[in-house]
Amino acid sequence: MNLTDRLHQYWLLARFDKPIGIFILLWPTLWALWIAGDGKPDLLVLVVFTLGVVLMRAAGCVINDYADKDFDPHVDRTKLRPIAAGKVSPKEALIVFAVLCLTAFGLVLLMNWYTIGLSFIGAFLTASYPFMKRYTHLPQAYLGAAFGFAVPMAFAAQTNDIPLHGWVLYLAVLLWALVYDTMYAMVDIDDDLKIGVKSTAILFGKRVREITAALQIVILSLLVWIGGEQHLAWPYYGGLAVAAGLAIYQQKLIFYFHKPDCFKAFLNNNWFGLAVFTGLVLAYLV
Repeated sequence: MNLTDRLHQYWLLARFDKPIGIFILLWPTLWALWIAGDGKPDLLVLVVFTLGVVLMRAAGCVINDYADKDFDPHVDRTKLRPIAAGKVSPKEALIVFAVLCLTAFGLVLLMNWYTIGLSFIGAFLTASYPFMKRYTHLPQAYLGAAFGFAVPMAFAAQTNDIPLHGWVLYLAVLLWALVYDTMYAMVDIDDDLKIGVKSTAILFGKRVREITAALQIVILSLLVWIGGEQHLAWPYYGGLAVAAGLAIYQQKLIFYFHKPDCFKAFLNNNWFGLAVFTGLVLAYLV
C-alpha cells in the first residue's frame, strides 16, 4: 500500500468522510460558547474549540475502532472499517490516536490553566468510552459525558468559571447524546445481542420509544430553563420549538423499530442541534 492509500485509510479511520459526528459534537460546543460569551465568543476560543472538536471527534472514532477490533468484523455496518478489514493495524491506529490527541492538546495550551486542567478529564472520557460497552448497558450515557465535556471547558475558556447554567447545559447535552446514540444503537441491536455488546437500546427494550421521548422532554425543559435564567430573547424559544418538532419527527421514525428509519432519526439530530444554535444566535442579535 503506497503512502496515498495509507493516508486515505487513516482518513476513513478517523471518519473524516462522515462529518455528521463532527456537527453533532460541534453544535453543543457552539451553544456553550455563545452563552458563555453573551453572544460574542472570543475569536481565539471559538477557533480553538472548533478545531478541537474536529480533532477529538476523529480521535474518538479511532480509539473506538481500536477497542472494537474484535467486534467490528462480525457486524454488517462495521465490517469494512479499516481495522476490521485489515487495512490499518491496531498499532497504527494507536499512533494516529496519539497524534490527534497531542495536536488537540497543543491547541488547548493556548487557553487558560483551568481549561488545560479540564482537558485531561475530557481526554480520559474520550479514550475510555469505547470500552464501556463491555461492562455497562449505559455506554451511551458515558458517551454523553465525553461528548458533552466541551461544554464546561468552553465556559472555563471563555469566563474562567463554570456557572450553574453551564452545568445544566452539560446535563442537557449528556442526555441528548444518550438519546441520539440510543437511536444509533437500535440499528445494531441484533448484532450487538449476538456478540455480547451492551447498549441502552438493549436495556430499554420495548420501552425505548417512551424512554427516549421522556428524555427529549427533559432536554427541552432544561434548555427552556437556561433561556429563562439567561433572559434570552424570543428567537431562542422559536429555535427550541423547531427542535421540539424535530424530536417528534424522530419519535415517528423510530416508532416501528425499522433500522433505516432509526438511522435517519439519529442523523436528524444534526438539525436539532442547528435549530437550537440558530435560535441562540438570533436571540443575541435581537
